[in-house]
Amino acid sequence: MKRDAHYYALLAFCRACGFSKESAQVIAYASQFVDDAKINLIYLDPENLNVQHDLVDHQPAFFNMATCHSYFRIETFNYEAMVNNTVAFHFVPGLKGENFTKRLRCTEESPIIMDIIKEVLLEDDLIKLGMVLHIYVDTFSHQGFSGIASKVNAIKNCEAHNIKSLGLFDRTLKILKQLTQDRYEIYFDKITPAYGHAQALDYPDLPYLKWTYEYDYSDEFNGSYKKVVIDNKDRYQRAFKGIQNLLETYLEQHQHYRDETFTFKNRELLMDALVNKAHDKDRIKNWQNVLVEQGLLNEEDHDLLSYEDDRWLKEAFDNYDRKVFDNRVVQEGRLADDFENSNWYGFLTAVKWYKEKFFDTCVKNQMVIPN
Repeated sequence: MKRDAHYYALLAFCRACGFSKESAQVIAYASQFVDDAKINLIYLDPENLNVQHDLVDHQPAFFNMATCHSYFRIETFNYEAMVNNTVAFHFVPGLKGENFTKRLRCTEESPIIMDIIKEVLLEDDLIKLGMVLHIYVDTFSHQGFSGIASKVNAIKNCEAHNIKSLGLFDRTLKILKQLTQDRYEIYFDKITPAYGHAQALDYPDLPYLKWTYEYDYSDEFNGSYKKVVIDNKDRYQRAFKGIQNLLETYLEQHQHYRDETFTFKNRELLMDALVNKAHDKDRIKNWQNVLVEQGLLNEEDHDLLSYEDDRWLKEAFDNYDRKVFDNRVVQEGRLADDFENSNWYGFLTAVKWYKEKFFDTCVKNQMVIPN
């Protein structure tokens, strides 16, 4: 899923379920930030350390807190990034199949994420909740694919049937399809490796799309292909019905996040907005309009209506500079005075918690993933 779902739709559903504006924003921001937290190592300025930290190369640092990475930058295309980021946060294993590779394939409401959700619902931590809700809905949109490069992700005859428009990458592939099928498959594998849903392009992340592909369903990958017909509208709406139930359950147990002055009944309208057939930016614009027109937010709620991927970083670091912090490794991060109470630090601790919980839960489900 994309920002329109992970941030704006979740923000709307949080408000519709009764969360206050402030708590709804924290949940929604933490959810979307899972796709934007690409820094994995920050060396810290030793002059203003006031929190627990790691030691890397004998220097104070924060390490292993990325939840995503740049899929087309070669330095991030490695097993550690695949397992700690892509598998853990975007393609939770479904545990189905006769071998390790097949058991890595993501399935809707994987037993692993459902076990972790049970614990999150008991915790008074909105950032953990938002983070885990991102992972939960991705099990709907990313089902059928694996978070590591493997034959599970090697599909063929992938076709979109009601796409809004073709991007440059899609148009390039369409040209290649004029070649013979064998030559096309060779070029396709070179351009898009069998990693995640790369060979399905962004089709799983378009909420309105109907599409098809063929995959090798045999345990031995012997070339036994089966066609899959997918309606993303159905997947997305099922996912957010699950979100509604989880948010309501959480709010029942954590009443202090409730907005007692607000009620909302027209949730079907939100389901329609969720699967709006429009370009990415237009779907976001539509959500912004819906949030205001339906009274979920006011026009003055600029910070809530506009997601900025570096907002939490700006609050957490005195020397924040986008050019410096837009890297996998950051040198000499200087903590803000109130760093311990910053949302970014809350996200960091939530990531550490989740990664440990994820691998432990995998083991409990007889799925040992070396990391």
